[in-house]
Amino acid sequence: MVNFQLERTVPLPVDEAWRRLTRWERHAESVPLTRAFVVTDPPTRVGTVFVARTGLGPLGFDDPMEVTVWRPPKGGEPGLVRLVKRGRIVLGSAELEVGTGPGGRARVVWREDLRVRMLPGLFDPLVGAAARSVFGRELNRLLRTP
Repeated sequence: MVNFQLERTVPLPVDEAWRRLTRWERHAESVPLTRAFVVTDPPTRVGTVFVARTGLGPLGFDDPMEVTVWRPPKGGEPGLVRLVKRGRIVLGSAELEVGTGPGGRARVVWREDLRVRMLPGLFDPLVGAAARSVFGRELNRLLRTP
């Protein structure tokens, strides 16, 4: 299993950073051959499911994720959302935490536990490097664009 954490401090209000990070359909926009869609009706809550579909035509796989913790930022307390990956290929969880950082800027922490089924632990360093790169790029894009 690969575990990593990404942190960013951005010149956004906490509520805006939260909104940008929790628009699930945007989560795969910069990942080649991947799109994301929400399966459940809005608004987001515990039990919301969205799927990242990676592939070309019939060749590909789904990465379904379910929201298991949904606590938007409120009253100066940081927001926290926890996603559990429920796919046949990609397993694990992710947590996105958004709070106030230095200078009143939004501080974002993305924690990821990731496992690719049937891939031996020998490949964890490679999976970790690729995941940190892809998720880091995605996090930057999500925070940069409204």
